[in-house]
Amino acid sequence: MNAHLEQLSPRPLWRHFRTLCNTPRPSGHEAALVATLERWADGLGLAHDRDAFGNLRIRKPAAPGYEQAPGVILQGHLDMVAQANADHPHDFTRDPIDTRVVDGWLHARHTTLGADNGLGVAAALAILEDGALIHGPLEALFTLEEESSMGGALNLAEGWLEGRVLLNLDSEDRGQVYIGCAGGADVIVDAQLPTAPLEAGEVALSLSLTGLSGGHSGIDIHKGRGNANRLLVRVLRALEPHGARLVDYHGGTLRNALPREAFATLALPEDARSHAEARVAALEAELRAELAGVDEGLSLDLRPCEAPSAPSAEPLTAHASHLLVRALHVAPCGVERMSVALPGVVETSNNLGVVSLSAGRFHLCALVRSLRDSATADIADRFRALFELIGARTRVENAYPGWTPNPASPLLARFRRLHAERLGQDPEVKVIHAGLECGILGGKYPQLDMISFGPLIRGAHSPDERVELSSVEEFWTLLRVLVEDLATVKEEDLATLGAEDADRSCGAPSS
Repeated sequence: MNAHLEQLSPRPLWRHFRTLCNTPRPSGHEAALVATLERWADGLGLAHDRDAFGNLRIRKPAAPGYEQAPGVILQGHLDMVAQANADHPHDFTRDPIDTRVVDGWLHARHTTLGADNGLGVAAALAILEDGALIHGPLEALFTLEEESSMGGALNLAEGWLEGRVLLNLDSEDRGQVYIGCAGGADVIVDAQLPTAPLEAGEVALSLSLTGLSGGHSGIDIHKGRGNANRLLVRVLRALEPHGARLVDYHGGTLRNALPREAFATLALPEDARSHAEARVAALEAELRAELAGVDEGLSLDLRPCEAPSAPSAEPLTAHASHLLVRALHVAPCGVERMSVALPGVVETSNNLGVVSLSAGRFHLCALVRSLRDSATADIADRFRALFELIGARTRVENAYPGWTPNPASPLLARFRRLHAERLGQDPEVKVIHAGLECGILGGKYPQLDMISFGPLIRGAHSPDERVELSSVEEFWTLLRVLVEDLATVKEEDLATLGAEDADRSCGAPSS
């Protein structure tokens, strides 16, 4: 499948990306891909090993005469976000990604593409097999479960990697290089809430909110797009005066993707149904007007459905339903604060990523991101204080540190010079409001000098994900020339790597 990918340029990179598209690899299901890559490495005679968590390392010795160059680590994650349109059945653990080219961009049909971070992985593999490339010692580090928990990086073995320079290939903007990122943490809320049978005169209604764009919960959080959980809770709040009680709720599938759809079942007095339908219609118009020019596809639908019959499907009590809706209505969501030190950069945000209610069991998973660990802790504490009021339990999981920018990085100076020479302009130096693995890796390997760059990807974490083909060629060119340039540096001179260009990198990052 996806044979057309091998006709794209650069062919070695796209051939590997075809393998990634044809090998299912959602978070937690990377084993088949790891085995495939190990067989590939064996075929080239490349050494490979795994750490205790399962992260994969493939090594290639330096080209003859370049043994004294500093070791370079090419780093990316193997897993991809699994998102499909609701009307498109796709089993991400079994089905390949079906790709197509449209107007110079590569898309997937109705699912995420996996360019995040498949193109970075494919580029690292193509570098490893490039027999004509001049290079020092190379390590390719492929981590697991980045999209679901940062598990691979958080559990990476210490004292395992040998390189001194790390090139993270997980950025999504051409003409930019990243030297810092936000840290984050998952905030998990659980509760068992009281239920009561349907009352005489109550009917069941199905409420849905669909058609939003979704996107990356860090990179796209400031763009004003709709969050399906936030908006459907707003609708539920508006229906409270009509006597609505929640039966169940399902919104969002991943804590790091802006939720595009949310669905609820309500118990409502029959004589309030027409008023509720009118209110929902009015709210649809209001919300569409608010999102005009940003997120145009919102659709609200309220219709009768089969009444729950099993005791396990009873609606919440009126009191519990009101408390839950009100708590969700005021829960932190979206941009909390913009950075003062880095104008234009989001400092702190929160995504109400996954919300569910079934048989009285409530579950919420939010992803907090911040350039300040103290702000992450504060939002987690606000969740705890808020949801304790309805008897819920709150915990924080998968916390990871941010990546502190180093504008004076010698590696950055080297990259900026090469970018200007090859492309005729300086790259923008950026800090990203997303969870690159560099912060975690730098904590485990503080000697590493790191940058992150990549091709132009849009719509990551949603079925609108796409990559600009010309930017992949540009990315490949930069990666090759940087690897070759680093091969000319001796290990003992690493501290002054790029010193002749250091004045290009001493200012604050642009935003």
